Amino acid sequence: MSENESACACTSKSSQVALMPSMPSSCVSESCCGASMEKASSMQNHEKAGYRIMPFVEEFIPTDAGDVPMIRTELTYGDILSNINVRLNIKRDDYKIASGLYAVGRPSKDSPVVVTANYKLSFDHLRKALYGRTAWILILDTLGVNVWCAAGKGTFGTNELKRQIGLTGIEKVVGHRKLILPQLAATGVSAVSLKKQTGFEVIWGPVRTEDLGLFLDNDMNADKKMRQVTFGLIDRLVVIPVEASLALKPAFYILAALFILSGISPDIFSFKIAIDRWPLSFAAVLMGIFAGTVLTPVLLPFVYGNAFAMKGLITGFAAGLPVALFWGSREGAQGMIALMLITVSISSYLAMNFTGTTPFTSPSGVEKEMRIGIPLQVSAVILAIILWIIAAF
Repeated sequence: MSENESACACTSKSSQVALMPSMPSSCVSESCCGASMEKASSMQNHEKAGYRIMPFVEEFIPTDAGDVPMIRTELTYGDILSNINVRLNIKRDDYKIASGLYAVGRPSKDSPVVVTANYKLSFDHLRKALYGRTAWILILDTLGVNVWCAAGKGTFGTNELKRQIGLTGIEKVVGHRKLILPQLAATGVSAVSLKKQTGFEVIWGPVRTEDLGLFLDNDMNADKKMRQVTFGLIDRLVVIPVEASLALKPAFYILAALFILSGISPDIFSFKIAIDRWPLSFAAVLMGIFAGTVLTPVLLPFVYGNAFAMKGLITGFAAGLPVALFWGSREGAQGMIALMLITVSISSYLAMNFTGTTPFTSPSGVEKEMRIGIPLQVSAVILAIILWIIAAF
């Protein structure tokens, strides 16, 4: 957001869906919120100290339910940079926009209503897919969680959808009673219940946002390809940075604990021995993270087994073998086994994180895998600690 944009604001209750809290400030430049003075004057009724208009809002259009923010469909460099940061797990937990009703172009009462989550990355994908079109966008408050995960957690659900229908007064805005929902929200929304409670019919849109244009052009009918949930190489590569960054945070504590364990010796504790042995355990941890967050998703279709814990075990074994054989041989058999167990247990555990990003698993299957896998992984870590200490004596 530019300096000018951060100083502008809205007041009307219906238009606050386009706002985010900000420090109180005033608009004094000739270009307010990236708009000319003429456009700024048309928006002055929406100004309010302590709020700011988001940069994707062009203006406000009047409807029978109040003014609705009309948004840009082109992503700015700021949007793209923010999206990259989120992919790298930077400020990912607070990457959201206000829920409510938005407009693309100048939609009419006959224009389609597309529903999505208030996770900004989902919002950006949707508005980009609606380039050159007119539509209403209804944003649910999913606490900044994407559609698929929010549906599983219950925040993208029937109750929230019903709540937003009531808050926005969308029945006054459109002449039809149809809502286009992403297919991946099906686990959280009961179309039958929503129809009974609100009169709105749910039409399940395509899995991928980029197919939305074709879906709309095809009279809101999805072909077989639009219904297929895939997890190809590109999809797997995209989630690697987030998973790797999440793994690195607890890794610092693990490495600190390993430094202490590496120094345990007949003299109780030796800094010299710790400094000498710790790099080996450091390498084992890093190889475990690499195997679990990079090798496993990249080689996912080719690694044996259906359970992700098993796939992570296999990639962890492959990544940990060089460390154990070539670097850990001086520690003897106990040390070599300990290093291998460290790598394998970390890789197996981290590999299970990908169960939430793929269509290969089901909630019940994930729970069953965790009940079996986590106790085995913990046991492997305990055994590795015991053997690593024994190897020093």
